[in-house]
Amino acid sequence: QVQLVESGGGLVQAGGSLRLSCAASGRTFSFSNYAMGWFRQAPGKEREFVAAINWRGGTTYYADSVKGRFTISRDNAKNTVYLQMNSLEPEDTAVYSCAGGRFITTRGDDYSYWGQGTQVTVSS
Repeated sequence: QVQLVESGGGLVQAGGSLRLSCAASGRTFSFSNYAMGWFRQAPGKEREFVAAINWRGGTTYYADSVKGRFTISRDNAKNTVYLQMNSLEPEDTAVYSCAGGRFITTRGDDYSYWGQGTQVTVSS
């Protein structure tokens, strides 16, 4: 069974920073073979793509709304993907979820495995 567990969410003031982590486990899930993505969903809104990274970490994608503020990275030795979020804005408030898939993509439907999510709240 594959498990993706996010951590690092919380309440932060506008302009602040948070680093999210997503730890992967499972005998059938070879983390280093999977692309990983971060998505978010705010109340009353659809899920939206945030960032993605390929299996080796050499290719990254970002949503325009977070480009220059967020950085995705991964440590294959630790089976963990990170999302460093700087210059946070109230509009970044959402539940952030990580996902694993066979190839890097911005489409949520292309990811096979999902975590439960972690809440990020940015106060103004």
